[in-house]
Amino acid sequence: MRIAVAGASGKMGRLLIEAITQAPDLELTVALDQASCSQIGHDAGAAIGIDTGVKITHDLAQLANADCLIDFTRPEGTLEHLAACITHQTKMVIGTTGFDEAGKAAITRAANTISIVFAPNMSVGVNATLKLLEVAAQILNSGYDVEVFEAHHRHKVDAPSGTALKMGEVIAQAWQKPLDEIADWARHGHTGEREDGRIGFSVVRGGDIVGDHTVYFCGTGERIEITHRSSSRATYAQGGLRATRFLKNHASGLFDMQDVLGLRIDFAGAVRSGPANGFNF
Repeated sequence: MRIAVAGASGKMGRLLIEAITQAPDLELTVALDQASCSQIGHDAGAAIGIDTGVKITHDLAQLANADCLIDFTRPEGTLEHLAACITHQTKMVIGTTGFDEAGKAAITRAANTISIVFAPNMSVGVNATLKLLEVAAQILNSGYDVEVFEAHHRHKVDAPSGTALKMGEVIAQAWQKPLDEIADWARHGHTGEREDGRIGFSVVRGGDIVGDHTVYFCGTGERIEITHRSSSRATYAQGGLRATRFLKNHASGLFDMQDVLGLRIDFAGAVRSGPANGFNF
């Protein structure tokens, strides 16, 4: 497959480029970045000591030369890339977080035309953790208070993280409640006693923390903690490549990493076939 990378000069972009050059079934053909990027016109692998033969560009028309775009950037950039991918029939793997409802709706509409994997975290370990949370929330649905804690580096601009929100959504879905109706996003001052059935969120931003997530199920006399810690972004890059390969055989539809990894299992243990949103493809 011919692969395009958005944010080619950034940390994730460089990891993706390195991973693609090491994958025999993938070929880097397009490297995108903002017009103001100082690396425009330079080889996409220069910063990591690799000669890829692909120059970094801001020309979205180059997406015509790619089968799939991998995008770990910011919502405004991703949505611009999304429009270009529709024009050129280029598949997308979206690891960007921080979308508002309008942005999410645009991605959903685009999936009628192209195939998209949209996931807040591409790590295989994180997605295994989500499955564990799904099971735990189904079992611990009464008598346990739930808190979602996450910590990231000081440069992350959205909070809570997309992964933390997904963790909350998984638990809320198990309880058959909309997350927005049962989430406590912050606490300050005299809050009164905690209400049953709420999901609290706590956020840390500092240093170079790659990504820590812990969900607490706090009962009387016991506490269950489910934790995932990332020490390297390389796991996200490898997950992104896995998602890319998954899309090879799908012309359209909206998928997530649970689909990619074959983890979409209902609570009775039966594997469900097809994408999460029911699109035909």
